[in-house]
Amino acid sequence: MKEIRESTATSPEALAALTSAAEPVVIRGLASHWPVVAAGRAGHVALFDYLSRFDAGQSVATVFAPVEAGGRFFYDDDLSGMNFKGGRARLKKTFDFLAEHADDAEQTALAAQSVPTWNALPGFAEDNPLPLLGPDIEPRVWIGNKVIVAAHHDPFENIACVVAGRRRFTLFPPDQVENLYMGPFERTPAGATISLVSLEDPDLDRFPRFAQALETAQSAELEPGDAIYVPYLWWHHVRSLETVNMLVNYWWTPPNQGRGLPRDAFMHAMLTLRALPPAHRQAWKAMFDHYVFRTEGDAADHLPLHAKGILGDLDETAGKELLTILSRVLAESAARRG
Repeated sequence: MKEIRESTATSPEALAALTSAAEPVVIRGLASHWPVVAAGRAGHVALFDYLSRFDAGQSVATVFAPVEAGGRFFYDDDLSGMNFKGGRARLKKTFDFLAEHADDAEQTALAAQSVPTWNALPGFAEDNPLPLLGPDIEPRVWIGNKVIVAAHHDPFENIACVVAGRRRFTLFPPDQVENLYMGPFERTPAGATISLVSLEDPDLDRFPRFAQALETAQSAELEPGDAIYVPYLWWHHVRSLETVNMLVNYWWTPPNQGRGLPRDAFMHAMLTLRALPPAHRQAWKAMFDHYVFRTEGDAADHLPLHAKGILGDLDETAGKELLTILSRVLAESAARRG
């Protein structure tokens, strides 16, 4: 696979250039100065002792899978359920389990996922700052053993910093969705829709187009202190390579001025447009291309400023007003459908 390009970006201005380019980048050593990275390099006992200084005793989202899952949090054979169990547990339970089984050749897969630091580890963010981002973007912690997260995407910009252990990231551009064979929207392992293809052992008879996705794939192995920028909606597969791994990530998006979430519009479009006759879908595609997805010019250039309405530069108040109207229309539509 093509190696993800590397950068020395360490300033907000450099980050702005990265997000504008919308290409994945590895930033070596970005978090190497963190005390938590130093603790991790000293071993898992030192790492857990350091984290325990901040542990507020909160229960956090935790998942585990049996040895036969091979560390892969995934569906069962017929996609009716999952091959793992999840719940909430205190971080100390995770620390104790990982420490006890750090030397096991085969392991029950365990991961504490997307742990919010503001209430679960208060003070952690201040002790391990990332000047590349503002203090308003909250870090989240991921701790586990040798686990595999299937290719998925997030509706956020993302910087992920490896703290302990090593992780291999494999990324695919957003346009590879057709070649990744995505699973159900309604039932997912952790909220995000995931690829059904095993990157480690792809079944190209069942998923032949995945070979095309592999031609676009980019990968990188990150050591403690290294970081990766994962652009908005890029598919990423993550494999943790050690018996104790920790990652800290930061999600953010530009302000949307109260206009609602793109995923909500996407789901509603699937509900309302997919069942239309082909000619109707094609007509709506032309409308979307003209008003929503055009890359040059302004669809309302021919209108005076006062007449542009929703096509103009709406402020936050106007955006919220339109969202309220849309919410009411949707509620009335749902009521009519019974």
